[in-house]
Amino acid sequence: MDIRAPEWLDAMGLSAAEVPDVVIVEGSWWREQRTNWRLGYLEDVRELTFPDIFWGRWKDKKVAFSMAYGAARTVEVIHLFGVLGAKLAIQIGTCGGLQSHLRPGDIILPEVAICREGVAHMYGAPDAILGSSEWLDKAQNSLQSRGHTTYRGPHVTWSSLFTETPQMMEAWHRAGYLAVEMETATTYAVAHHFDMAAVSMVVVWDDLTRGRRFLDPLPPGGQEQLDRSNQAVYEVALELAEQL
Repeated sequence: MDIRAPEWLDAMGLSAAEVPDVVIVEGSWWREQRTNWRLGYLEDVRELTFPDIFWGRWKDKKVAFSMAYGAARTVEVIHLFGVLGAKLAIQIGTCGGLQSHLRPGDIILPEVAICREGVAHMYGAPDAILGSSEWLDKAQNSLQSRGHTTYRGPHVTWSSLFTETPQMMEAWHRAGYLAVEMETATTYAVAHHFDMAAVSMVVVWDDLTRGRRFLDPLPPGGQEQLDRSNQAVYEVALELAEQL
């Protein structure tokens, strides 16, 4: 699919002057709710020719946003805007905590994503891929200034929520991985391929070391912390866009 930038611009109804500065992708089942929430921050919002990919303005920056659940969808969105020359790719969403000190609402900033999702290797990342340390620093500073608990370190991206086994989770825990989700390694690998900076901010929901999955009740205060952090990662993503 060697489609060049002019073709993509024409297909999406974008002018060269409207190429986004930043592309933000979020992995969630709650597509409509999250999309409406996130787009409410932006001005001049419009859906592009391809469904569920939105363009808008945040102050003086141009932003692309898409709910992209899983690697197979994420790769397309990041690749598309990588071809166009976006400067920064930001992954947000939720994750399952793999270490016992993590609590709902803690925010993981993966310094390295272990590629187990089946896509990153196609972009030259056979086993692991780094995030952009400069932007991880910026994101962490902003989140901590808001009073959030953050952790940086190794993280694993897996292909399917429903194929994670207890044996896998125990092995990931023993390997020291902080958390698991389904998109970060793809975002990092595709961004790297196109010389884009990339950062991920994912919020701990599941407590996999104790067997609590997303269908199980959260501990007291957990929902409030989860909601607060889910709001913060998007607001910080927009702050990062301002710094481009």
